[in-house]
Amino acid sequence: MNWVCLLSLLAGSTLAHAEEKRAVVHVGSKSFTESVILGELVTQLVSSAGVRAVHRQQLGGTKILWAALLSGEIDVYPEYTGTIAQEMFAGAGLRGEEAIRKALADRGIAMTGSLGFNNTYAIGMREERAERLGIKKISDLAQHPELKLGFSNEFIDRTDGWPLLRDRYGLPQREVRGIDHDLAYRALESEAIDATDLYSTDADILYYHLRALDDDRRAFPEYNAVLLYRAGLATKGPEAISSFSRLVGRIDAKDMIAMNARAKLDRAPETRVAADFLSQKLGIATAVREPSAVDRLLLHLREHLFLVSLSLLAAIAVALPLGILCARWPRAGQVILGVVGIIQTIPSLALLVFMIPLLGIGAKPSIVALFLYSLLPIVRNTASGLQGISIDVRESAEALGLPDGARLRRIELPMASPSILAGIQTSAVINVGTATLGALIGAGGFGQPILTGIRLNDVGLILQGAVPAALLALLVQGLFEILARVLVPRGLRLPSA
Repeated sequence: MNWVCLLSLLAGSTLAHAEEKRAVVHVGSKSFTESVILGELVTQLVSSAGVRAVHRQQLGGTKILWAALLSGEIDVYPEYTGTIAQEMFAGAGLRGEEAIRKALADRGIAMTGSLGFNNTYAIGMREERAERLGIKKISDLAQHPELKLGFSNEFIDRTDGWPLLRDRYGLPQREVRGIDHDLAYRALESEAIDATDLYSTDADILYYHLRALDDDRRAFPEYNAVLLYRAGLATKGPEAISSFSRLVGRIDAKDMIAMNARAKLDRAPETRVAADFLSQKLGIATAVREPSAVDRLLLHLREHLFLVSLSLLAAIAVALPLGILCARWPRAGQVILGVVGIIQTIPSLALLVFMIPLLGIGAKPSIVALFLYSLLPIVRNTASGLQGISIDVRESAEALGLPDGARLRRIELPMASPSILAGIQTSAVINVGTATLGALIGAGGFGQPILTGIRLNDVGLILQGAVPAALLALLVQGLFEILARVLVPRGLRLPSA
């Protein structure tokens, strides 16, 4: 009878968990202000329909969001028709919304109608600089090969971005650098670059006194704002589709520019901007809870510690045996050190993107990436610490008749412990800093306020992430200094200065 009750409870909890999971709608958004606002509009509308909604903000660029949508990590996110046709289905020659809908349907994705505005690309320069050089249209750039161009990293690689622009206009500029979209405005202001890509609804165009150059050869297609969602959402949450479909045709360019300006220039929270728009335009009142600075700090601290501690513990469990193998069998050790060394050279952002098709977005790919980056210092220091033990000590241990396992536990590892702990300490400090990049794929942590601060040009927000991350790194370093005093035998400790 007890087993029956236990099984019933387990079955009930499993069904409850499945029901809870089924009812949650995950909303995604890209790492620029307009996308975050649109994502917040969708989130609040879905919540107002009685469906639980979670907004996964600032998940990077198109490729990350598209992969997350296809894998089911998110259910809906704002996109643009030009991006769908020219980037996501590059080479398919899609023309018109019906062709786009059919291509999306083949991948199990549906699309709403236009939300009401066209946020096309534009090329912008400072008004004063453009006037002085007599540049009014994009084709005029061809007469000034000395100009320094700085485009968002995504724009440089997109088929509807710099490659299209360069070929359509025959632009001769070769000094073209990749830069974060929000940082590009400050680069224009400081004259570090002369021109960059703009979104036509950016509030920064007026704020920085920029001239949007005329696209006289019509290189850029229309970028009508739409919502992409998984077709399965019709079963998972039909009320959600009905709720966010109310945005179709209700946001014009003027509305979007005003919302962008309020969030980016007036520093109003996106949640408040979205709530006010829904109240004024759709007559929908939504409850908005804005967490305090302390609440945000504690949340980011929990997320950051979770990423760092789990990845570091896994790395220690794997790297210590690998380090022992390297010390015992030098030829195999060369291969092991070569592999973990190559992993260490992979750019962290690239590694995170590689993980998305396998592990989705969020904490899992971030933990795996941090685990891989933690291996090299621990493996190398373990191997070097064991190899550094003098031959006399080894021969003495063998003369005592100690078996291999006992020699390793009682003599070799204790003697190598200063080197091993130094490797773990190095990995831990690196992890604390690298974990901030996890925010790019929705893992949270102290990288979240840093990304938001960069996007909003808010130094205070950047410091809310950077300062605690730096203090945490110092705390970790101090903790390992204490551990060394406890774990390293007294005779092997380095004398204090």
